[in-house]
Amino acid sequence: MKKAISYLIKYGIPLVIGVGLMWFLYKNVDMASMMDTLKTDVNYWWFAAVAVVSIMSHVFRALRWRLQLNAINVKPSFSAVVNSIFGTYAVNLVFPRLGEVWRCGYIANRQKASVTQVMGSMVADRLTDTVTVLTLTLITFLLAQNAFGQFFDAYPQMKENLLNIASDARVWMGTLIVIAALGWLLIMKTENKILKKIQLMARNLWEGFAAITRMDGKWWFLLLTILIWGCYFLQLYLACQAFSFTSNLSVLAVLVVFVLSSIGMGIPTNGGLGAWHVATIFGLSLYGVGVFNPGNFDPRASAFAMLVWGFQTLLLIVLGIYAFISMAIDRQRIETGKTVVETTNDEIKL
Repeated sequence: MKKAISYLIKYGIPLVIGVGLMWFLYKNVDMASMMDTLKTDVNYWWFAAVAVVSIMSHVFRALRWRLQLNAINVKPSFSAVVNSIFGTYAVNLVFPRLGEVWRCGYIANRQKASVTQVMGSMVADRLTDTVTVLTLTLITFLLAQNAFGQFFDAYPQMKENLLNIASDARVWMGTLIVIAALGWLLIMKTENKILKKIQLMARNLWEGFAAITRMDGKWWFLLLTILIWGCYFLQLYLACQAFSFTSNLSVLAVLVVFVLSSIGMGIPTNGGLGAWHVATIFGLSLYGVGVFNPGNFDPRASAFAMLVWGFQTLLLIVLGIYAFISMAIDRQRIETGKTVVETTNDEIKL
């Protein structure tokens, strides 16, 4: 019963939030106008380019993570890492954030490596993305202060909450305590078997995380990070070209929408369901595509958000199906000895 409740909280609540946001978004939208927009105002050929760029973003992410894995002596094949990335996003559509854990388990199991070390590399991978989003947000804020000013004017509570968090001494104290506790756990000496296992897990996690500082190809890592996020932006820019009412948006306007939608993806819903739509519709409203009126959104902006998100979701499902079929074939080849997997030599895998 407790396990069922735990799963409900972890995966049911994000789904409820996403569905609730979708209902809030589209309950009063003029569906006839929205469907007319999808029929007459869209050049669907642009989405072929969107698909290519989207797939390349996943390939670049796989290449970047492979650099980190190699640094901890985990050396999966390129196809295995690509499959893990494809599979991650497919899993996230059903179970938000679980995809990251799944990909670590898949690679660790395939390579007979330490799960916690692999997970540490994933944490560093995602931390890089967080830093990138923050950097993009800062740059975009400096370039488009008026747009962000309108955003915070529309949501004064969000601005107040951010300022409260940034100035809360308890947050900084708690962060320092956690860092100190982790440091103590890494260096302490103990003979207690349980504590030794926890310490080993902590050290492996740190090992995977810190590998980013000593890995070969740091400049490649930086370049791949730029390519990943460049592809993310280019996807949205190409999608804007597909619609008659967004094709004339400036690069800066698309950048503002992109940053707001990236922040929206931080809300734990299934594949950004609802949260991405709200952020995107608001961003478009800043540049004349409808008026941001909660409960009665512009049908054109609503059509844009629905189609772009729906296309990306469908693509992730297709790539996920491909990945799981490919992994099944790979597993069979390993079992029959047709594929030889290079594994680590660690005696304990935690």
